[in-house]
Amino acid sequence: MNLVLLLPEDLVAPDRARLTGRRLTHVREVHRATVGGELAVGLLGGAMGRGRVLRLDAEALELTFVLDQAPPPKLPLTLVIALPRPKVLNRVVAAAASLGAARLVLLNAWKVEKAYWASPRLRPESLREQLLLGLEQARDTMLPDLQLARLFRPFVEDDLPSLVGQGTGLVAHPGTGGETPKGLVAPVTLAIGPEGGWIDAEFDSLCRAGLRPLDLGPRILRTETALAALVGRLF
Repeated sequence: MNLVLLLPEDLVAPDRARLTGRRLTHVREVHRATVGGELAVGLLGGAMGRGRVLRLDAEALELTFVLDQAPPPKLPLTLVIALPRPKVLNRVVAAAASLGAARLVLLNAWKVEKAYWASPRLRPESLREQLLLGLEQARDTMLPDLQLARLFRPFVEDDLPSLVGQGTGLVAHPGTGGETPKGLVAPVTLAIGPEGGWIDAEFDSLCRAGLRPLDLGPRILRTETALAALVGRLF
């Protein structure tokens, strides 16, 4: 946790907050903060700044704060990611938030098992928790937009072209030979498939929707590894 992220419900006054639970434990055991010490803080959806610890014990962390810094700008990036395995999902969602993506779409695909959509990790509160963890890691306060697209064809045919718009659309797929553009500034929509790749029909549909192929080489990467590698190359 590189930023103590304050939620609206934490505020007991305009410049004072009270925290319990996971964040309290982290500040006590990892930051080893003390009364009078300062912490980097930010208000979810708002500015960042510094907080001074007024109280810190087993029951609560209380601090007063001044928020005078803007959060880092979001990348002009929409991520369309085939729903990964539940045990990988948390890492992917947190990574998307840490990397600064403006939007994340979790999409169904042929190689996505139906059972994945029934995972408790897809519950709104679980997804939000992972997004918050990603923001804390990256020192950010602005949540990315998150969408679940359970039906591949309606999303790709009806929604995806408008997301691409006048920007750059890319679909990662092994064996295509497509080179990765670098230093993009226009809005980018990036589709990353299951670890085994998209099936041919899906790949063709994504290309018809305005995405062009790119290839990371012969290695088959885990979703979270491909995500970090691609965002690093693009921006």
